[in-house]
Amino acid sequence: MTASPYSPGLDRATAALCALLGSPEDLRLPGVREAAERARDLLRSGADADELAACYRELDTALRRNGDARGLVGESRGATAPGITPHIKVAVCPGAHSCARIERARDLLPAPYCAVHGTRMRKSRLSSAQ
Repeated sequence: MTASPYSPGLDRATAALCALLGSPEDLRLPGVREAAERARDLLRSGADADELAACYRELDTALRRNGDARGLVGESRGATAPGITPHIKVAVCPGAHSCARIERARDLLPAPYCAVHGTRMRKSRLSSAQ
């Protein structure tokens, strides 16, 4: 039997684990610290995806058993992990006949200026078509 490679589907659970390990109050729940540390150790050792998924299920069960309805991959926990963004913001052409220009759009900065249409580009989410 060969080991399953790491699965990209586990990324969200890994981000949630990172946030959970940074939350001392959640780690005080019975059985949660042990399961979280076991998952962390599996990640560090390069365990296969099946073993890691089983450990994440065990951690999710421990959290829910202790009254945390979010489990491991709840919206508020997974979304707070540093560096995780659900979408990529870009600036796109503001005109009715858009060109293919796409620029990175940062949250706190205005969109770049469009010299063709004489206005700022509009911010949007990057789609698979772009």
